[in-house]
Amino acid sequence: MVEAAVIFVAGICAGGMNVIVASGSLVTFPILLLFGYPPLTANVTNNLGMVAGGVSGIYGYRRELKPNRAILLRLAPASVIGSLVGAMLLLALPAEAFQTIVPALIAIGLVMVVIGPAVQRRAARRTRALGRDAGTPSAASRIVLPIGMALLGIYGGYFGAAQGILFIGLMGMFLNEGIQRLTAIKNVVATLVNAVAAVAFLIFAWEHIDWPVVALISSGTFIGGYLGAHFGRRLSPVVLRALIIVIGLLALIKILFFD
Repeated sequence: MVEAAVIFVAGICAGGMNVIVASGSLVTFPILLLFGYPPLTANVTNNLGMVAGGVSGIYGYRRELKPNRAILLRLAPASVIGSLVGAMLLLALPAEAFQTIVPALIAIGLVMVVIGPAVQRRAARRTRALGRDAGTPSAASRIVLPIGMALLGIYGGYFGAAQGILFIGLMGMFLNEGIQRLTAIKNVVATLVNAVAAVAFLIFAWEHIDWPVVALISSGTFIGGYLGAHFGRRLSPVVLRALIIVIGLLALIKILFFD
């Protein structure tokens, strides 16, 4: 009962963190390892449990999503393809393969989050100087961004820790959108990545799924995702960006020094 309660509460925390920022898996995944679950079972089970929190988070951010449906239609297919590749890699490669590059990816994502507003302002000035509509995607956005989202989808399908920070950082470099709208897009893309990987695991890794733990994490993340959206949407862009950076740094410290 104590183990179940801890996993459920960890799911609530992870669901809220994932919707507002990212890195929820850095709460639940170590908890499962602490209770003795094998790494592959913990990773697969945790992935399935995260989907419910993404769904409730998407619902909570539904108003911020409405103006960005065209962007989602451009980015979602690339992320889905990447997620399938990542899920297959998880089943084929050693469980530690991607963990060696996680700190570098998180650090790059944080840098992109920090410099994103300056890049957006520079792009907006260039667009105005050329007389183009600010809502028209640039050539770099149309080509580079989907490729980047596919690569991050591979990472998300394989491991996924702090993938939301990477998504926001990358989109912030190419899209002229505020942080709240980027967060709403991130929630959809990250949930798609988790859901596609979950389907792959249901087909190819059924024996590694611990269903009672999936139920605990799913119910916790569903509650946490709704609460995260409720409070996250009320944060100012400056506070939300600062929160992303703080949690990202904590995740980086944890991975580097405590894993």
